Amino acid sequence: MNVLEEFIVIVQNEEFVEGHEVLEELWRTWKNTQDLREESYILKGLINGSTALALMRLGRAEGAQKVWETFEKYALLIDTIPSTHTALYKKAQSLLHVKRLALLQEKE
Repeated sequence: MNVLEEFIVIVQNEEFVEGHEVLEELWRTWKNTQDLREESYILKGLINGSTALALMRLGRAEGAQKVWETFEKYALLIDTIPSTHTALYKKAQSLLHVKRLALLQEKE
């Protein structure tokens, strides 16, 4: 299982802090690699998405919203940066949206 697949399983299990942790090392490596720097922003977005959900769960709505906006900004890159990981990025993006909606519904 690669790191992106692991991230998806972790988010499915709603371990949002761990979702951040599992992608962080890969993100740090890619952001310092010229050929992967641009794609590293997609990872940064996924990290922010998972972090936003962790903040929502803690009741920190304002912080969660700011971090979620960063996720959304970087998620746009999934459709513009060619990658062999695009399918996994889209799956992770969709899952984060589903989990966010569930958390919002719990709050109602």
